[in-house]
Amino acid sequence: MARIDPERIRNVALLGHSHDGKTSLAEAMLYAGGAVERLGRPDAGNTTFDFEPEEIKRKISIGTAIAHLTWHDAKINVLDTPGFQDFAGDVYGALRAVEGALLVVGASTGVVVGTELAWQQLRARTLPTLVVVNKMDKENADYWRAVDSFKEFSPRPVSIQFPIGYEAGFKGVVDLLTRKAYEFDPQGRPAAVPLPSELAAEVESRRSPLVEAAAETDDTLLEKYLEAGELTDAEVTAALAEGVAAGAIVPVLCTAAGKSIGIGTLLDAIVALLPSPRQAPPVVAVNPRTDQPETLTREPAGPLGAIVFKTTADPFVGRISYVKVVSGVLTSGTPLLNAAKDQPERAGTIGYPKGKTLEPAAEVVAGDIAGISKLQVTATGDTLASRDHPLRLPPIEYPEQTYSAAVGAKNKADEEKVNAALVKLVDEDPTLTLEHEPITKETIVHGMGDIHLDVVLEKMKRKYGVEGTLAVPRVPYQETITSSAKAEKKYKKQSGGAGLYGHCVIDIAPVPRGTGFVWEDKIFGGSIPQNFRPSVERGVRETMEQGVLTG
Repeated sequence: MARIDPERIRNVALLGHSHDGKTSLAEAMLYAGGAVERLGRPDAGNTTFDFEPEEIKRKISIGTAIAHLTWHDAKINVLDTPGFQDFAGDVYGALRAVEGALLVVGASTGVVVGTELAWQQLRARTLPTLVVVNKMDKENADYWRAVDSFKEFSPRPVSIQFPIGYEAGFKGVVDLLTRKAYEFDPQGRPAAVPLPSELAAEVESRRSPLVEAAAETDDTLLEKYLEAGELTDAEVTAALAEGVAAGAIVPVLCTAAGKSIGIGTLLDAIVALLPSPRQAPPVVAVNPRTDQPETLTREPAGPLGAIVFKTTADPFVGRISYVKVVSGVLTSGTPLLNAAKDQPERAGTIGYPKGKTLEPAAEVVAGDIAGISKLQVTATGDTLASRDHPLRLPPIEYPEQTYSAAVGAKNKADEEKVNAALVKLVDEDPTLTLEHEPITKETIVHGMGDIHLDVVLEKMKRKYGVEGTLAVPRVPYQETITSSAKAEKKYKKQSGGAGLYGHCVIDIAPVPRGTGFVWEDKIFGGSIPQNFRPSVERGVRETMEQGVLTG
């Protein structure tokens, strides 16, 4: 197989509110590209992307899933991210692996909370974006109302097409770039059809804002537009691509993923308007042994540098690390260096992800995405490099956890198994952390929400055969001394000889807040042997750890 040119790769993440049809859209893209033989449906539990039992049960995406397709001569890697906020942490890793995004919005609902949150993430990274108004075949679908719901956003999205029909009557799209109308076969592939005469005037009025937005990307182009009043289709397309790459233009398209309408023209737009990895800005890496920076130009000829953006682990399948190759070429069996930990690694099986499987690959070039099996010390966020040219890429930043619970074993005898399973699950999920509370003696798990932690318990039972429980963490109350007191205790024990006798007096008094524990030994002479005295202090300290009221 010939080496893939990074110029022909498109890496695209799908973001948006839960239930706006991201997974259905991703499935329709695979189907249109011939990557799958049937159109998977989330409601039927048979999609390429939502394959975990917890996802099938809830009919929502819980983790980012990856698959690829070929459209014309381009390879498109599709990353379907969760829309439910309890699992939004997986979005952060996905955004490090792509150069473009599809922001999916429901045609009936328009912009909602999840849309706004996704938009904020995309704008923070100035990530080139296409807006997709999906579910155009559903009741109350209104394309222009959905587009208008973006009016407060900056830059304001601009339509490059509009629908032919609405709701059950939605059957195609009009391309404002070419003024052509398209309908679609059952697989989502477009076919040009005569433009309905009643839409001719609307095409011209809707096209003007698009051409103006394209012209404003370049002074020379703007001058030509102002003088001639028109630009060629090629000029508009090239200017749009430049504007999208710069984050200045956000094109809008429409689809009905469940019926594969609008899919082929969406894939055309991805290839024409979203940047390739080669067009993305250079990345500055650091040599971990010298702390010297090095700029990577995202070329196969450069030194190897790959970021691990997702990890999965299964007791049967094993561990798979999903990487974005930023520079160089990754090959199977290559001696690697985990630059984050400065430890050697060796790539096992390398493959192109397709849902839960890997399609074997001899090599993966800069700009492409792969899964690697059997890495031993590598975690999400780590950098893989060659051992003779160490490089560390910038780490992935994840959101702070917002929800905590005390986790325990349903059966006391399984406590060690629960702890071992939790450690493995934490290894998969960067938004999941464990903490041992020394005062309450509880294990606290921190995550992104109650559903997030419920799913953790379900995975623990399914993968590792052990059941856990969640509870509200106990409050680790702190006690302090508020006034002076005196304690006295005598100890007598007759042992047949002279016997044992001890007399201990302890004076307790508060000290200024922040001083901590102060111990004073006021024993005079040798009335109490020196080797006995530390036991008294140790007893006081042990009592302090537990408290005398709530301990």
